[in-house]
Amino acid sequence: MKLEKRQYDAVIVGSGPNGLAAAILMQQNGLSVLLIEGKETIGGGMRSAELTLPGYLHDICSAIHPLAVSSPFFETLPLAKYGLEFIYPDIAAAHPFDNGAAAILKNSIEETASQFGIDEKAYIDLIQPVVNDWPLMASDVLGPLHIPRHPIAMARFGLKAFRSASSIAGSFKTEKTKGLFAGMAAHCMQPLTNLSSAATALVLMSAAHIKGWPLPKGGSQQIANALASYFISLGGKIETNTDITSLGQLPSSNAVLFDITPRQLLQIAGHKFSGIYKWQLRRYRYGMGIFKIDWALDGQIPFINELCRQAGTVHLGNTFAEIASSEQSAWNGRIAEKPFVLMAQQSLFDSSRAPEGKQTAWAYCHVPGGSTIDMTEAIERQVERFAPGFKDRILARHTMNPIQVEEYNPNYIGGDINGGAFDLGQLFTRPALRWSPYRTSAKGLYICSSSTPPGGGVHGMCGYHAAKRAMKDVFSIDVK
Repeated sequence: MKLEKRQYDAVIVGSGPNGLAAAILMQQNGLSVLLIEGKETIGGGMRSAELTLPGYLHDICSAIHPLAVSSPFFETLPLAKYGLEFIYPDIAAAHPFDNGAAAILKNSIEETASQFGIDEKAYIDLIQPVVNDWPLMASDVLGPLHIPRHPIAMARFGLKAFRSASSIAGSFKTEKTKGLFAGMAAHCMQPLTNLSSAATALVLMSAAHIKGWPLPKGGSQQIANALASYFISLGGKIETNTDITSLGQLPSSNAVLFDITPRQLLQIAGHKFSGIYKWQLRRYRYGMGIFKIDWALDGQIPFINELCRQAGTVHLGNTFAEIASSEQSAWNGRIAEKPFVLMAQQSLFDSSRAPEGKQTAWAYCHVPGGSTIDMTEAIERQVERFAPGFKDRILARHTMNPIQVEEYNPNYIGGDINGGAFDLGQLFTRPALRWSPYRTSAKGLYICSSSTPPGGGVHGMCGYHAAKRAMKDVFSIDVK
């Protein structure tokens, strides 16, 4: 599609949560903004479709959204007015074990901790301070490296967050507590022995205790639709089916923000960058990928433990040791025999997802980036392990290996859904070591994707901070 040639204050390339957040903030502050999306539909990782059979609605990428409702920016937006409704399962996550037991994560810290026996106090001591401090430090945790507004709260969090998940799990006595913590930490997609691997677990578990782990009614696409509708209501404009491969395709503007990763940014605008900045972008590291399956099911997953049948999310990996081994294998380029599986059961709570009496399920495991190995059997074996008879309920399946995940969303390089390795080396310096990670070396060009702080997740904070930076630099608008 040939874009209309006119002057905009800002152009945003990419309509994922960060591109939408950047576009909204700039439009809110009186700028004229054009949002460009290469696909037919907006949303990036927030899309839903009938992937298996008619009437079965699946989330193609993201599914459960604790960070969307905890986002300091998204929570200020009137998204309910534009049709967005979140559903909160009573049990945010369940973690079954081979002995038939299951650990659960609930909204109540006390209810969650009471299941851990001798670890009850240790769990409360770990999580309660993070929950208490979250209102003070949310914008600091979900932002670039800077002098925090509440340094004492951030210091308390940092002393725990910069530790490895394995070191924190070592302070627990029971396999139940250790296993639940391992599943939470494994969302960071790095070895659980790495420094800072505890941070993701602390944020996700605290999010469950603060608001919960919700799913959007009608699919993750509804988050994108609500954000887009609000943006348009402010006077913003969206162009879809427009794949940007060069700066020459863009209409004139004072600022361009790219919701893309370093690899695509180099292809589009590399000729504008300094040698040192190009060198840094070329050295940017992508992490492990995912192999994903969506199922249409002839009924509920028959988990042995009843609590797993009531959870929005289920982590399948048994013990801390097994999960740690699986994640280390994927990080080292190997396929795990028993991969850690992250599963969501949206249709248990949202009847719009499947025909009456039927169900959908969503799951993925971590694999080496770019792997083409079919993990269908390994994933389904893990589900069957904790839910005998599961395979008999499969009506249809849809699979995506890391290459297919990247083909679907070019930001997921090698199937990496975090926009780049999320280890300590790239926690705050993503995508390059600069005074502001959102500025490129070219005047007026910015990067606002999950390849910038605070990284992956549907929270929009990368776009929010990038837009703040661009508005101050280019338009002398200082958003506090």
